[in-house]
Amino acid sequence: MASIPYIPSTAPFTPQQRAWLNGYLVGLFADANLGERREANGAPQQTKTQSLLILYGSQTGTAEQLATRLANDAGKRGFAARVMEMNAFASVDFTKESRLILVTSTWGEGEPPDNAAAFWQHLNSASAPKLDHLGYSVLALGDKNYSDFCGAGKKFDARLEQLGARRIHTRTDCDTDYEAAACAWMEGLWLALDNVGLASRLSSGEPEASPREDDGFSRKSASVGKGTGQTPVLRYNRNNPFPARLITNRKLNAAGSAKDTRHFEISLQGSGLAYEVGDALGVMPSNCPALIADIILALGCDGEEAVKNPEGQETSLNQALRHSYTITRPPGPLLQAVAERSGDSRLTSLLEPGNEAKLDKWLYGREVLDVLLGYPSVKFSPAEFVGFLRKLPPRLYSISSSPKAHPDEVHLTVAAVRYETHGRQRKGVCSTFLADRLDASTVVPVFIQTSHGFRLPQDTHRPIIMIGPGTGIAPFRAFVEERRAIGASGKNWLFFGDQCRACDFLYREELEALLAEGTLARLDTAFSRDQEEKIYVQHRMRESAAELWAWLEMGAHVYVCGDAQRMARDVDAALHEVIQNAGGKTPEQAVEYVQKLKTEKRYQRDVY
Repeated sequence: MASIPYIPSTAPFTPQQRAWLNGYLVGLFADANLGERREANGAPQQTKTQSLLILYGSQTGTAEQLATRLANDAGKRGFAARVMEMNAFASVDFTKESRLILVTSTWGEGEPPDNAAAFWQHLNSASAPKLDHLGYSVLALGDKNYSDFCGAGKKFDARLEQLGARRIHTRTDCDTDYEAAACAWMEGLWLALDNVGLASRLSSGEPEASPREDDGFSRKSASVGKGTGQTPVLRYNRNNPFPARLITNRKLNAAGSAKDTRHFEISLQGSGLAYEVGDALGVMPSNCPALIADIILALGCDGEEAVKNPEGQETSLNQALRHSYTITRPPGPLLQAVAERSGDSRLTSLLEPGNEAKLDKWLYGREVLDVLLGYPSVKFSPAEFVGFLRKLPPRLYSISSSPKAHPDEVHLTVAAVRYETHGRQRKGVCSTFLADRLDASTVVPVFIQTSHGFRLPQDTHRPIIMIGPGTGIAPFRAFVEERRAIGASGKNWLFFGDQCRACDFLYREELEALLAEGTLARLDTAFSRDQEEKIYVQHRMRESAAELWAWLEMGAHVYVCGDAQRMARDVDAALHEVIQNAGGKTPEQAVEYVQKLKTEKRYQRDVY
């Protein structure tokens, strides 16, 4: 039987091109080998279906989407794939599983997402089972701007190995621009699974099964579009964002505020894009022209030099820095090159393994321009320089509107980031792109990021408790608009906090009107700087412990949105205290109660 050739990862093709070519080869060789795959009676040999368990840990929905995509591809390849969130592990009999795929993001300080936390506790416990019968692979999602990049995926990978599981395909750690890396990992995974399956069949004396279709790019799909006369449907998504128009840019803070929080309204008319409350809007920003000009000057260039963008297309240095590359936080490869060429012992030391915390402290407030200006003797050609940079990723913002209340529009609540360090003014890439550089004549590229794990209860009679200080109020403005539009009878309770009531009470008129009409049953506020002692939303939760407990016992759903590092942790601790003190639970029972809330989807967080 003829073996099936494939395009290796070292070939000069993109991951998507390799996947297509490999699928096409599978289709061609399936035809060539049909005569060799017959049963004794002459009937075509049937491909054996193999089980494949796919577990995901997802905070914003990306890992879940990739896991679902993986399961769909697996079905086309002859696998009986099941996909579920990691916290549903209790329903799985792992003694009967042979192949496990984990897809997980990371949040906080290298922690697993909420819907994977219980599975991690299970795996990391002393009573965790031996898994030496299990083959596995991990796809990890993260952000290189954080020191514990892909920390959750790395922990799962290492722990599964400790428990005896066999790594059948190497873990891939994806940055915010994950598509190409995830595609390459999937491509390698299918080859690895095919090799494992072939080895198993050969050892058992079974004949080799016929090749499976490759991601819809098989012989059958290779001809699609040739002479069909069909007009392709244009679909806007992350890789093809919709060029939207800005309708409204309104400052929410009053005079005297230390903040610059904006309310944006963006038109989706003609896009075909649809969203639900709880989803996020992806925005593809462009970099600040003034910062680009300073970098070009520091490089000793004029900006018209030819370079390649991340897709390998030729463009000018100016355009590449504006639309294609991250030019704020210095990437590791650039720092490494500067350290080597400058001979600077301090920077070299900071880049050594084990000094990540010191490096993060040194990097705080520093940008690519600071590195160039700090080491003027180090020179780079334009092409070499952009080769060190990361691709500019889109930013995700919680949507603060209901499509039922605002058809063909999407609203955002965004704090414009501005601060000064090392003698220079700094700006948030996307927040100031929206606040300062958009008007009715310019477009903002957008797409919808579906969030399957941050949804209103299907039972509209259920009460909801929303905790969202600062811009964390965004999805809860949408939640309340949605519940009002559909006539939900469940009560709504909002905790909101910021610095000063007089100038930082975001959407004050709206919220007070909703409270007066009864759409909001309760509105508890905490303004930290209106008194000598700082008061935050978690303090208000403790003050209302008895009623919070009563709402929980009535079946309320709890939602948290905002900062993951401090606020979400403090709110989680306060929730445990409320359950202990008002519910009469022990600390261990409170942990079990909160875990039950998560399992029942009654405790959901949109944190960043």
